[in-house]
Amino acid sequence: MDISLAWLNTYLDPAGVSVEEADRLLTDAGFPIEGTTTLPSGDVVMDVEVTSNRGDCLSHVGCAREIAAAGHRSVARSLVMPEFADPTPGAPIGSELTLDNRAHHACPRFTARLIRNVKVGPSPGWLVTALESIGARSINNVVDVTNYVTFELGNPCHVFDHAKLAGGALIVRNAKKGERVKTLYEGEHELIETDVVVADAQRPQSLAGVIGGYDSQVDEGTTTVAFEMATWTPAIVRAMGRRMNIRTDAGYRFERRIDPNTIDFAARRAVALICELSGGELAEGVLDAGPALPEPAVLEVRAARASDLLGVYTPAGEIADLLKPLGFAPEVHGDSVRCTVPPHRSADVSREADLIEEIARARSLDEVPMKETLEVRVARPQADELGERLISGVLTGLGAYETVTFSFTSPERGAMFCPTGVELVAVDDDRRKAEPTLRPSLLTGLLGCRRANQDAGVEPAGGVRLFETASVFGQRNGASIENRNLGLLFDVVGAGKTRTTDEIQRAVRVMRGAIDAVVRAVAGPEARVRVEPSDPFGSAFDPNAFARLSLEAGESSAPVGYMGVINGTALRAFGVDHPCVGAELGVAGLLAHYPPKALAHELPRFPAIDRDVSLIVDDATTWAGIAGLVESLDLDLHTGHAMVGVYRGSNIGAGRKSVTVRLEFRDDERTLRREEVDPQIQRLADAASRELGAEIRV
Repeated sequence: MDISLAWLNTYLDPAGVSVEEADRLLTDAGFPIEGTTTLPSGDVVMDVEVTSNRGDCLSHVGCAREIAAAGHRSVARSLVMPEFADPTPGAPIGSELTLDNRAHHACPRFTARLIRNVKVGPSPGWLVTALESIGARSINNVVDVTNYVTFELGNPCHVFDHAKLAGGALIVRNAKKGERVKTLYEGEHELIETDVVVADAQRPQSLAGVIGGYDSQVDEGTTTVAFEMATWTPAIVRAMGRRMNIRTDAGYRFERRIDPNTIDFAARRAVALICELSGGELAEGVLDAGPALPEPAVLEVRAARASDLLGVYTPAGEIADLLKPLGFAPEVHGDSVRCTVPPHRSADVSREADLIEEIARARSLDEVPMKETLEVRVARPQADELGERLISGVLTGLGAYETVTFSFTSPERGAMFCPTGVELVAVDDDRRKAEPTLRPSLLTGLLGCRRANQDAGVEPAGGVRLFETASVFGQRNGASIENRNLGLLFDVVGAGKTRTTDEIQRAVRVMRGAIDAVVRAVAGPEARVRVEPSDPFGSAFDPNAFARLSLEAGESSAPVGYMGVINGTALRAFGVDHPCVGAELGVAGLLAHYPPKALAHELPRFPAIDRDVSLIVDDATTWAGIAGLVESLDLDLHTGHAMVGVYRGSNIGAGRKSVTVRLEFRDDERTLRREEVDPQIQRLADAASRELGAEIRV
């Protein structure tokens, strides 16, 4: 960012800094000067490198604050904030201007003020000089103020000609598909539904956070101005700017987040200047739309912790002295300091370590000692890391191979695995022409890996079994989505390119068994997976062979993923000749139960009685339904049940199947007799006939 030395020095007291001193102090604070330019006026413009997390320093006041905070290393200076008098308000806004924020997800706060009787004309010399010193062009006294405040305080703002707003309305909303807006300097653009605009009662008038509109611009004929200052969701501003290839000073700042609590001071400053330079009269009242303002975070930094991390003793009193000029309002409490995070730093200061970083910057990194050797302490792996290692070990033991696949895929392949309401994330990179989108599912990479094994002629006994733990990506309403998932892809083993129903079912059971093994390893032997048939969320799956999975552990039950048979269309798209079963589980949902709780039970002293019951039911009847029926009966002395197998044949009839259930009964005090178990089996048979329409197969 270009910073004018003369402009910068207006915010420092008692004396300004030279270009050499500004270079040294800003560089020590983490903002190196990449170059300087001396203007004919004698002013010097410095090109300051500002990191993406420090949007507050994309302003002259922000850089002045950093220099003032380094006073203990130089001449003691204090930050002088701009002084102004609030204009005397005139008649209330009333119904002349209305505001409706319909897009709180994109606009955390939108404020509007009305200024009447303005006289638009040339700007005074001091304002023209300030803007031209950093390469900005003077337009008129009203518009120039909005640009001046943007570079002074880092809060972009915009003015509309009130007479050009249909219905005197400002409406923040998502664009309608096919709407068009003509913008300042950047031509006309067709909008999509994820774009966000500031519209009047009839049409869009500006692209939210990116650029103003041509049709409502302030010019020599303007007499009443609607003044806007807002804050926007960074991801949405970034997405619109990239899609339309528009880069503006306002968008650059909104992409780095502007706290809604900074708006009031900056808006009052801008309105006071507009009234002063144009002779305008401020209407009484402020239109303010958005959720409740966030409370400032209060953090505590321990002197001992700061000293440990910095390697130099830093008492609590010194910590307070270092943080106060940066705006943290420190309060010393014994050996710790409690700080209130100022609004301009809310984007990047959220924990104790962030405050310690500020201490290091304020006292200068040159004071942090550098040892010739470093003491290294190897910590135990974190629980999440151990859990992922366990998952890999379980699947490897089941004959699966772990893969590392590419994070990109083609839009056509990615769309097959994209859930409803989620959009693919594309990258703006000419080198990724064939695969420019991030994967929404790990199965895209696993299918590509399966194709590579196929081309290499790899045919292990039991088929190829692959798995991977990695991130998947998407976006919803402009907001990014990133999840860490476990993906599995198993062959349907058989001869030739087609598979029988029994072979497909066997592969599904193998996949289900692998998932059960993973769940019990990370969540304990009592945990189980509930399988519920469902419509597929993407076009890659067979609609008759897809299910959503829930993890049940103790009293909790939560969705954890899905499994299904990959259909022929998806297999052909990836060039895979072998039928496959795929599954994907959320790693966070699995590891929420890790480490598993160990349970010990006394070994049974008496034998159990096992009974197999074969139920002939409709093909649509699920095992979950049968198991749920068994559990609901609460059979006497019943200690467990499991599925033995499924049989289909002409002797049963079309559309029917025989499911064999094995039930276990035991009494801890004595040996059971057959006569005690028979009534329980009859209860199950009666209930299955009544609830499931089942017949008992003899």
